[in-house]
Amino acid sequence: MSREVTVHVNRGSADSLETAVGTLETRESFGLLLESHGPPAHVHCRLGGDLERIASLETSNYYVESEGETYVPVHVASEAIDRPVEGTLEVLTGYGSESLSIPVVAKPAPGEVDVDDSLAEPAQREPEPSALERAVTATGLEPATLVVVALGIVAVAIATTTAAAIGGPLAMVGVGIVAIGFCVAVALLVL
Repeated sequence: MSREVTVHVNRGSADSLETAVGTLETRESFGLLLESHGPPAHVHCRLGGDLERIASLETSNYYVESEGETYVPVHVASEAIDRPVEGTLEVLTGYGSESLSIPVVAKPAPGEVDVDDSLAEPAQREPEPSALERAVTATGLEPATLVVVALGIVAVAIATTTAAAIGGPLAMVGVGIVAIGFCVAVALLVL
């Protein structure tokens, strides 16, 4: 039994009934605990409203010993609940002179969750970026732009080395043309 509702019998006076429960919400069977605080009592229990369609009591009449407790199981056919079912659990004593009605809402069980084998596998972590990838990310430039810049630097270095080996003003003009072309290419890529 998942829940238990306590009803105090004869606590304040003879044939009195008290409970601290406002509304009982359940998804399965529950129990009613009749707790005596005085002389023995005969207690009658019944289900009302739509609750009697899906729930049942073993018997309707119970004897509560003096200063004793009596447990009353309330069986709920939870498989028959497809939407919330409302009703009452009524407790009567003193041949019906005292009664207590506890509102009960029986709710359907939560829907099943499909679980597949992928939940058993550990999550795949992204690999750590390499130093080159971190450098590319730090510059904020596209990798293709960085490749063009690297090739341009190599072209300027080759042009400078060749001009130094050949010598003369014409070789220096060639180095200048390569350097200007490199600068224009970088400007077009960045802007």
